[in-house]
Parts: sequence; C-alpha cells; structure tokens
Amino acid sequence: MATTAKKSTAQKRTAKKTAEKPYEGFTAEERAAMKEHAKELKATTDGETAIREKLAEMTETDRVIAQRIHELVREHAPELTPRLWYGMPAYAKDGSVLCFFQPAAKFKARYPTLGFQDNAALDDGSMWPTSYAITKLTPAVEKQLATLLEKAVS
Repeated sequence: MATTAKKSTAQKRTAKKTAEKPYEGFTAEERAAMKEHAKELKATTDGETAIREKLAEMTETDRVIAQRIHELVREHAPELTPRLWYGMPAYAKDGSVLCFFQPAAKFKARYPTLGFQDNAALDDGSMWPTSYAITKLTPAVEKQLATLLEKAVS
C-alpha cells in the first residue's frame, strides 16, 4: 500500500513539473526534417533525381547556390554519391554522408551552409570548421569550395 502512495506522490510531482515548464523539444522545422529523412530511407528514387527535385523546391536564392555546389561536387568529388539527407542535398562516401547543403529557408536561418560530417578529411590541428556559410558564390568562393571538397574526400 505504501508503494502505491509513493508512486502516486511521484506522479503528482512529475505532473506538476510538466505543467510548470512545457516540453520545448524539436521545432516544427526539425520535426519536418525527421519526417523527410524517414521518407528518404524508404524511397527508391536515385540520388541525382532526388536532389534535382529538391533543388526545384528551394527558394531562388538557395537554389542558385545549391545548384552550383552540386556542380562543384560532381566536378571536384565525382566519387561521392548524391542523395537526400533530412530533406537536404547531400553527398555520401562509402554509404555515409560526407557533406550536405542546408538551405537557409529550411530552418529559417540567415544564410545557407555547406556542412561536412566527421568522415570528411578536413582535420587541421586541434580545431577546424565543419560548416561554411555561403552568402554569395564568387570565383574565389568556388575555388575555396573546390579545395574543401577535394580535401574532404582524400
């Protein structure tokens, strides 16, 4: 009988804490990305087609940058396999995502980014960037991206 009373008291405390501070959890955008990822795992569409379809859905600003990054990946890291990853264009090496393009509009960010996973060979001392904000593609930026892609797959 005492055990039942203790559980009841503990349950009341948990309910009170929950009522005081609501669970903030994932944002709507994060939940949508997870749902997209579940669909991607079930999809039979090839990666190139999936990326082209995703590019067509993007805002013009994101699409222009994403299309050029896609071209740079195909040119400078052709061994990477295109695919979607949480609804974003991504490129895999040996089945694991190596880099991905995150459109600004996807998470209501200020700028789109090109991100690299830990399997990218970008190590440089004790600290190095793994995500790059891209606000404009200039020849100099494209050259930097090409160098990063080549290094990442090495």
